Amino acid sequence: MLYQILMTDTFGREPMKPNNNFELTVRDIEIIESALRAKAGRRGMAIVQGETSPQLKAEMHELQELLGRIHNQKNWYKPKDDSFQGGG
Repeated sequence: MLYQILMTDTFGREPMKPNNNFELTVRDIEIIESALRAKAGRRGMAIVQGETSPQLKAEMHELQELLGRIHNQKNWYKPKDDSFQGGG
């Protein structure tokens, strides 16, 4: 909905098309992901403390979905020789 508002001029026309080619580095994505997690944490605390507005719940859902999409695009590394032990 917000996208439609932002991409529409005063006459209801779509004056431009969005850029679908982003030149972000892995570090850029890490920064974005970290900021989203922090924001989701703050929103989660507000929900725990009793704030349950529909807007807050919708925003939290949107943040969780976006973080999930970022997670699902990661390529997880596993050595071919199965020497990976896990842990930190």
